[in-house]
Amino acid sequence: MKFKAMYSFLEQDLNIVERELEKTIQSTDPLLSDAGLHLLQAGGKRIRPVFVLLSAMFGKYDINTIKKVAVALELIHMASLVHDDVIDDAEIRRGRETIKAKWDNLIAMYTGDYLFARSLQLITEIENPLAHQILSKTIVEVCLGEIEQIKDKFHFEQTYKTYLKRIKRKTALLIAASCQVGAVCAEVPDEWHKKLYWFGYYVGLSFQIVDDILDFTSTEKELGKPVGSDLLQGNITLPVLFAMKDPAIKQRIIQINENTTPEEIKPVIDDIKNSGAIEHSFEISNRYLMKSLQFIDQLPKCKARTALMKIAKYIGKRKF
Repeated sequence: MKFKAMYSFLEQDLNIVERELEKTIQSTDPLLSDAGLHLLQAGGKRIRPVFVLLSAMFGKYDINTIKKVAVALELIHMASLVHDDVIDDAEIRRGRETIKAKWDNLIAMYTGDYLFARSLQLITEIENPLAHQILSKTIVEVCLGEIEQIKDKFHFEQTYKTYLKRIKRKTALLIAASCQVGAVCAEVPDEWHKKLYWFGYYVGLSFQIVDDILDFTSTEKELGKPVGSDLLQGNITLPVLFAMKDPAIKQRIIQINENTTPEEIKPVIDDIKNSGAIEHSFEISNRYLMKSLQFIDQLPKCKARTALMKIAKYIGKRKF
């Protein structure tokens, strides 16, 4: 089943969210508007808005209210991508030039800051202190994750715990917040929105681990960026950590530095793929996926729950 088919009943509301995104990123400064639109038009799965809408369906669902939450969460995600591309010196994202490549680092940083600010501005239109608290705390954690990613570059003596802490802040918390804030703003009972939070958290961990696997196993066309980009940029992911348990492979991996070329890294990618690290990483991802399903299984049966379960399973098994 195709990803969008799992939540096809949301198509009309997601179109509303998309139009709201286009409207929200507009600025009185044409350059900021162009940069934001450039990223938006590159596409994306819009997983966070989907989770917001589906979680809200457990309560008093009102698209005119919940679209603001969906847009706010996607803007935070977009802002983090723009900043990530500056940190990683990335030229390509989703098959298009990054903002830093098309313009420069300065424009990219201000665009990311602007998207963050618009997100906060939008969420203040919803009078719910808990939603504000969750979202502001999440942004703080995302920013801390950005700093950690910078510090951890080319640090080959990382542990699984270090990696987990980083992807928690990089991905899991924002997906968890998407589920929880969507539910909170739809007045879902406390017990339910907390379960939705943990569902999103474990789905987020699984999602990021699979993302890190796909960086080695997909094609450049599927990824929209060169294969092995994470390692080339010094980001030590789970497959790399597992592969480095082999001393011979570790010796080759630790030679990678800022001057290593995509051509030079190809043999190392083959080493990682043949080491069993990919299979081991999938096992870990699947454990988190199973944890997420335990939480969603405790919620009332409805089409939103069915869709969330299908999406979670898709995320854990996707190939690109």
